[in-house]
Amino acid sequence: QSWAIISGAADQQRAKQALEAALNQLVREEDKLILLFTPPFDKSEPNPGYIMGYPPGVRENGGQYTHGSLWLAMALAQQGDGDRAVWLLRLMNPIEHAKEPDEVQRYMVEPYVVAADVYGLPGRVGQGGWTWYTGSAGWMYRVWIEEVLGLKLRGETLTIEPVIPSSWERFTLHYRRGKTHYEIKVENPDHVSTGVAWVELDGVRLTESVIPLDDEPGHRSIYVRMGRGK
Repeated sequence: QSWAIISGAADQQRAKQALEAALNQLVREEDKLILLFTPPFDKSEPNPGYIMGYPPGVRENGGQYTHGSLWLAMALAQQGDGDRAVWLLRLMNPIEHAKEPDEVQRYMVEPYVVAADVYGLPGRVGQGGWTWYTGSAGWMYRVWIEEVLGLKLRGETLTIEPVIPSSWERFTLHYRRGKTHYEIKVENPDHVSTGVAWVELDGVRLTESVIPLDDEPGHRSIYVRMGRGK
């Protein structure tokens, strides 16, 4: 469902319908889980292969497989739905699984690194799986930085196209490229989730939102005003 959106290959209406189905059937907010699929394999015939070697609700067999769960958040961001994209990212944030003593006992892994998987197995719901060994950490970083905060590097240019919760009023990014330090301030007075009204570089409004980068020593200031119109 996520890649129907991310790839751009599917009919948009059907892709959105698939995305909503995934949100309705795979997100278990009370358990802070985003399942890979449901129901898990158990005694299936014909045998689907190695995936059924895991107990139902563990890792790829119907648990949270964080790689895939992050793509769901990515798809929402690419649809301009900052509220629900960040909602899912917060469900996957490891610190959210260990804020209270009983949560620590349930999660049972480090709350400061991304877990490759989180169990949906009855009796072990919410227990973390593999840590320190997952590419999903890189995907989480990319979804937050590129899709939500909207910082995208393309060659010698930078664009900033946030997709954020409408309740966010502002945020600041610091980006260093070579010898140049960029301070990026984003303001959202209209409380939108997406849309850039204008961009300024060192106090000068740009005619387009593509920002040329350089490698000269010093400090550059970027201001992004979100809104519905220029």
